[in-house]
Amino acid sequence: MQCRSEQQDVVVVGGGLAGVCAAVAAARLGSRVALVGNRPVLGGNSSSEVRVWVVGATAHGTHRFARETGLIGELFLENQFRNPQGNPVYWDQVVLDLVRAEPLLALHLNTDVRHVETVEGRIVAVTGWTMGSEIETRFEAPVFLDCTGDGSVGAMAGAPFRVGREARAEFGEPWAPDVADTELLGSSIFFSSHDTGEREKFVAPAIARDLRGTGILERVVRTGDKGCNYWWIEWGGELDTVAENERIRDELWSVVFGIWDHIKNSGQFESETLTLDWVGSVPGKREYRRFLGDHTLTQQDLLQQRHFPDAVAFGGWSIDLHPVEGVYASHAGARQRYTDGTYDIPFRSLYSRDVPNLLFAGRNISATHVAFGSTRVMATCAAQGQAVGTAAHLLAGRGGGARELPVVELQRTLLREDAPLIGVVVEDPHDLARNARVSADSELRTLGTVGDGGFTDLDRDLGLLVPVDPALRTLRLRTRSENPQTLVAELWTTGRPQNYVPAERVTTVKTDVRAGEQDTELVLDHVPAAPENVVVVLRATPGLAVGTGGEHPYGVLVLSSRLDADAPFDALIPDEPDQPVTDWEARSWRGRSLAFSTEPPTRAYRAANVVDGLARPFGGPHLWSSAPGALDTGAVTLRLDLPEPAALAEVRVVFNDDVDADLVNLHHHRTPWEVVPDLVRDYRLEGRVGGRWVELAAVEGNRHRHRVHRLRSPVETDGVRLVVTATNGARTVTVCAVRLYGPPAAG
Repeated sequence: MQCRSEQQDVVVVGGGLAGVCAAVAAARLGSRVALVGNRPVLGGNSSSEVRVWVVGATAHGTHRFARETGLIGELFLENQFRNPQGNPVYWDQVVLDLVRAEPLLALHLNTDVRHVETVEGRIVAVTGWTMGSEIETRFEAPVFLDCTGDGSVGAMAGAPFRVGREARAEFGEPWAPDVADTELLGSSIFFSSHDTGEREKFVAPAIARDLRGTGILERVVRTGDKGCNYWWIEWGGELDTVAENERIRDELWSVVFGIWDHIKNSGQFESETLTLDWVGSVPGKREYRRFLGDHTLTQQDLLQQRHFPDAVAFGGWSIDLHPVEGVYASHAGARQRYTDGTYDIPFRSLYSRDVPNLLFAGRNISATHVAFGSTRVMATCAAQGQAVGTAAHLLAGRGGGARELPVVELQRTLLREDAPLIGVVVEDPHDLARNARVSADSELRTLGTVGDGGFTDLDRDLGLLVPVDPALRTLRLRTRSENPQTLVAELWTTGRPQNYVPAERVTTVKTDVRAGEQDTELVLDHVPAAPENVVVVLRATPGLAVGTGGEHPYGVLVLSSRLDADAPFDALIPDEPDQPVTDWEARSWRGRSLAFSTEPPTRAYRAANVVDGLARPFGGPHLWSSAPGALDTGAVTLRLDLPEPAALAEVRVVFNDDVDADLVNLHHHRTPWEVVPDLVRDYRLEGRVGGRWVELAAVEGNRHRHRVHRLRSPVETDGVRLVVTATNGARTVTVCAVRLYGPPAAG
């Protein structure tokens, strides 16, 4: 046996997406990092060992403009390009390449941390055993991150935690039980199959369970399903999911092979040429320890979308709780409640209240069982991971405990790295761009959509969400009516800048519509005190249709109201009543719009948006957009003139990667493109030196959102311009942010 030791700035234990993003975040900022995971591959439940979809705040497209940016966003975009078919083995390599690209990051796979050393309540070292190599390594660092999911490191360090459900009286949560208990969400094992084209028999192994009479076969079983389509193959919530892990695995195996035996041998399916190609051997755990931080997230925090001044990440997945009996439950496989939009995750929920140098991200954060039902999904865990990895880097350089870390400094650093934050604005004194005069040779000023000749019946309420800056005086639609009648329209605000549903009605207008096709004008006269999004609701009108369009300005959405007869999004999960984001769905209108135009001209897409401190939609698009087709006649230029010459060492550009597009790493759905069409493809950066423009950088074939250009040596310049010559398919050029830094901030 070999015994080794490592001295690092940050030690991250846990190789899931939370740990990966934490480790990469700290390493990119300059910390020496050890990432220690006890599995042979990275990715945790998303890896090829378990194969769970990476989902997050978009909630499969339920929430709008909610996809995470930052490191998990990089993974989504890279996987989209490399792995459009959703191959779980390819996904493993996408995650591994992200880690291996960091020279300051030491990766230790197959290494199980079994011992934690503390001195006066602080962790000073952890020791891991590398299976197969028989190596024992002692990792020393000033900061430690528990991203293990099960919370094993924090537990060994003496950090307080909870297991199970809190009583309703403790936090006043409506979904909590009357009496606290140890019930948990269970674990799952999946399988996949393929068609060989030849007759394939299946002899059930001894472990296969006869599922007749269990109620399992009454669930949705289809031969085309695989992997996470069988999320409901879940069990173990009544047990200790760690101590009974082996028993849980065997029970899940018995169910998986029982289901496959039913598919192959019951005679109820056309499955003669199907064969199993994979069955998981590692149960995908959902829940175990949850640590106690300075704040415990609750059901009310999420559903009321409480603002936290120390917000460092966000979520949006439904509060998604499953019956403790799992697959043997006699009722629905899950109960879900959506927030009206995304919600904040505060830094105070991501560190231990008693172990000052212990931070955590993932399934084990400081949240109640009910709130955990939303925060547990992997893209949200990854967002938390980037936040705590960034915090760990800052702590390693200054000492002290997490509680003493200035939150403004943490948020500023996260924003600079394009981390997943919504609605957080922090002044960056090092950013030269904040004082620049910004202009462009093309700006989108006409808010509207050209009709495609089609019409959609107004057989249900439709909503048109548009940004208003500075006013919405009139809205013009194309209509087609069987008879003369009245169109009723209402203007609603969205309640919160991160929400995209009607919340508060401002005005109602009624407009006479003649028979036949015509342009119909709605006089709304809405002048808000500050820029905002509004929803113009067109009430259902039998015999009336409205014109449709295709290409539309970014930030415009069409919402379709659900009818009682509409099927739920998931047949296994009944819809909760009175949920605005499910009562108004936008998935079916993805890529389409109503044909419309507005007056007066809009200011929502002006060039100055790239320095307004927000790099994603929040009460408006918060980006610069050229007019459609601006590239048809040549390059499009965005220009930043500085008030005085300055030494420039680094240029950061955040391109629009359409955070409304729902991307999933594996096999839930596919998009028609491998690179987001809105992303700028070819561009160059130029600096004005001595009155003439010189090239600083040139890129062709870009497919990334956040591009960091570090100059070989500082350049004295009084202006910078971005010259775009091509996008990846969009007819408009859109850019979210430009940041300029001198030598002190570039390192």
